[in-house]
Amino acid sequence: MQSSPEQSPPHAYPDHWEADVVLRDGGTARIRPITTDDAERLVSFYEQVSDESKYYRFFAPYPRLSARDVYRFTHHDYVDRVGLAVTVGGEFIATVRYDRIDDRGRPASVPADQAEVAFLVQDAHQGRGVASALLEHIAAVARERGIRRFIAEVLPANTKMIKVFRDAGYTQQRSFEEGSVHLTLDLEPTAESLAVQRGREQRAEARSVQRLLAPGSVAVIGAGRTPGGVGRTVLRNLLGAGFTGRVYAVNRSFAADQGTVDGVPAHRCVGEIGEPVDLAVVAVPAERVPEAVADCGEHGVQGLVVLSAGYAEWGAEGRDRQRELVRQARAYGMRIIGPNAFGVINNAEAVRLNASLAPEPPKPGRIGLFTQSGAIGIALLSRLYRQGAGLSTFISAGNRADISGNDFLQYWYEDPDTDVALLYLESFGNPRKFIRLARRTAAMKPVVVVKGARHSGSTPPGHAAPVSRIPDATVSALMRQAGVIRVDTVTEMVDVGLLLTDQPLPAGPRVAILGNSESLGLLTYDACLTEGLRPQLPLDLTTAATPQDFRDALAEALADEDCDSVIVTAIPRVGEGGATETDGGEVLATALNEAVAAGPAKPVAVVHVEIGGLAEALAAAASTVAPPRTAKPPAADTQPTTAEPASTRSAHSGAAPAEAPAARSAQDGRTARTTPGGPVTDDRTSRIPAYPAAERAVRALAESVRYAQWRRHSATPGKVPEFLDDTIDESGASELIDALLGPDPEPRGRQLTHDEACELLGRYGIAVLPTLPAPDPEAAVAAAERLGYPVALKTTAPHLRHRADLGGVRLDLPGESALRRAYGELTDLLGGPAELRPVVQAMAPRGVDTVVRASIDPAAGAVLSFGLAGAPSELLGDTAHRLVPATDRDAGELIRSIRAAPVLFGWRGAAPVDTAALEEVLLRVSRLVDDHPEVVSVALEPVVVAPHGLTVLGASVRLSPPPPRTDLGPRRLPDY
Repeated sequence: MQSSPEQSPPHAYPDHWEADVVLRDGGTARIRPITTDDAERLVSFYEQVSDESKYYRFFAPYPRLSARDVYRFTHHDYVDRVGLAVTVGGEFIATVRYDRIDDRGRPASVPADQAEVAFLVQDAHQGRGVASALLEHIAAVARERGIRRFIAEVLPANTKMIKVFRDAGYTQQRSFEEGSVHLTLDLEPTAESLAVQRGREQRAEARSVQRLLAPGSVAVIGAGRTPGGVGRTVLRNLLGAGFTGRVYAVNRSFAADQGTVDGVPAHRCVGEIGEPVDLAVVAVPAERVPEAVADCGEHGVQGLVVLSAGYAEWGAEGRDRQRELVRQARAYGMRIIGPNAFGVINNAEAVRLNASLAPEPPKPGRIGLFTQSGAIGIALLSRLYRQGAGLSTFISAGNRADISGNDFLQYWYEDPDTDVALLYLESFGNPRKFIRLARRTAAMKPVVVVKGARHSGSTPPGHAAPVSRIPDATVSALMRQAGVIRVDTVTEMVDVGLLLTDQPLPAGPRVAILGNSESLGLLTYDACLTEGLRPQLPLDLTTAATPQDFRDALAEALADEDCDSVIVTAIPRVGEGGATETDGGEVLATALNEAVAAGPAKPVAVVHVEIGGLAEALAAAASTVAPPRTAKPPAADTQPTTAEPASTRSAHSGAAPAEAPAARSAQDGRTARTTPGGPVTDDRTSRIPAYPAAERAVRALAESVRYAQWRRHSATPGKVPEFLDDTIDESGASELIDALLGPDPEPRGRQLTHDEACELLGRYGIAVLPTLPAPDPEAAVAAAERLGYPVALKTTAPHLRHRADLGGVRLDLPGESALRRAYGELTDLLGGPAELRPVVQAMAPRGVDTVVRASIDPAAGAVLSFGLAGAPSELLGDTAHRLVPATDRDAGELIRSIRAAPVLFGWRGAAPVDTAALEEVLLRVSRLVDDHPEVVSVALEPVVVAPHGLTVLGASVRLSPPPPRTDLGPRRLPDY
């Protein structure tokens, strides 16, 4: 007999339901299950709720909770009755509860699959997105417990709660019954609910970063009594930058009558300030940080920049201290940059914040820079400062225990002051989320990444990150799939960033080269070919060329419709008598900028040798020339397939996703330009970037060309072809997987046998050429007669599998005598049948041997891979990768992106193979892995692709209990 709900045995406390979340206003809160110890918190919370909100919750005046109510709302079995609370500072600010019911609305237990749900949010916290976050989490809990629908009764006047349900994106039904709105929500996630969830996540996380970068007041905790030290340095930099808000110096060692420090009010604690403090910069020893955090949290500080060291970078004890720091700050609703951070800079004119240790702060500009390393941050700031480049924002996150590069991608995505995002990363806290956010941001503005610690095989000290088994080359391929510009060094990052910030995107790979040095022009030409560009023959102006000659040649090159970009090479001019003339580069810089301003919008870069001051002169001259130019449309073969939105800057126009931020228009002074080469109007004059070596300029231009191509392609994203659905038995595959794993699967999973793998693949339309075992010559002959000659004889021993080079495969055996002879040679050479495990297989049509694989990485997710079979491809690492689910465009790009791709398309007179059939197999494997997370590894090897059709000769599949998919669950901050 099924027990009643009130008698259901209690389950263990589900600590995996606990989560930190970012709310709409950028503050944090904690969601956790309600326990029997929460009675006093519940009563206190209820007393702070208005009578109106109580009425909306209970449909009647309900001034206080009875003892029975308190017991009922704090005692749950975590299956049929669940309550969650949102806490800030340890106190409740909202609750939600569901009760499982049957079709008649009576209390029920499993297998009933619907529940009644009700929310209550403290009035002071309404409008912060608390109920929306709670709905995401209680829905996830309900799905975990087998509940598929929520039922809610809402009074018509409770419009806020109705809106929460209406905007959630779930499939729902509404009716009006007996004076209330009756809502039924189907809890199965939909594309709309996921989009709503991610949109809210973006806005909340962007707002949390904005609160740190644009505070109205800053307190420096640890500002010393005497000049020097970290705290006083930050205080001096704040004042030196002209911060527009209020600044306070805080140090518990200050005398009671200290008064001021460096001209700002001095206090012994934040509580003494008596005015709101938005941001606190913490520069005290690690053992004193908890005291400072508590002082900030209790007095409403919104965020922290923790410069203090002594955390996870110091070992196990430091890691524990770091976790406690994050827990303490989030409990008060604060987010953290750091610890062990270098600081933050926001050059916006309305803020002018330099809360960092930067000795040479950069001037205002359009680049956003994030780094996990203080030392790298110093180097990058110094390089940008020397090159006269400007930043919109700078963040050095140190151990990035809380706020990471993902949060700043959320912020930069809609930041109108940032045109290019540069990131130096040493680890990924959430790689799946990074790829998702980077792809969305790259559709609006370039994202350039340098990944440190690529080959160390370990996470840098102080960083908490999931372990990834995928090689660095795969990481790079996945970044490029997402539109991320991956470079190897910080020098390249600056080079690429300057070009993308200052110049429009090229419409294609055609490059004009002109200059006064034939040799430098040839070096540039060779570098272009190396990077896959299409350079024109260099135009030599001779060493006697004047600035006017450069101006005329550049103007002509820009006007050439067969040119997409121009590289100008320059050495000191040789005057009369052989003397060199540079004039500091000012005259040449002015001439080049005049040509650029008057011509079509095409990217221009300068390579110079021994012309000191040319880069500075180009930047200075840019402010004195005529207004920017209007471009001619690009050539037909490079014309983007769709019109560009008006929301993007000309240099980086491209396809914008539906949730793209609002456009900037001509009326607000920062006019958006259209596609590369499209109409251009702007109140700023782009500076021409200058490079001291041809290779650096060309590499930066090549990255710009590849990024522009990605942008054009992203305007028409691919899709999974619908025709696959007719040949895919998803439910049958699910039943088979459940049967193969069994009721109590091994955590490490199991490798399927050959027949099991073939059966599962067959459910997705992937046929594997049959093989028959041949434990002895007689069995081999019988198998061949069954399959029909000619046949292949091969070993399946693990150490010989797919190793034709070791003699383990014999092909085109026409008859019995040849088969017997091959069997004897095989066993004589390599070992006995028991060791070799020989099999017989029918011959497939001749073609190109390829390999298709898919695997689940715990950090990055499912990855689809393709390459040619054989040792050369393995030795050279010639394998391409894409994230699952792959689209038809991904499949096409996958087979064309390996270096050996020409072999598939008729290399050296051979017949082209059936790449359409190959793309279909790739899509089927991708669909299998995406539909069934239990499939953790698939390998088809070899896949012989013939001119017509293909044949899968071997396959292996591994199943395992599905790993958690945190990227599809409710919003939550990482647990570090």
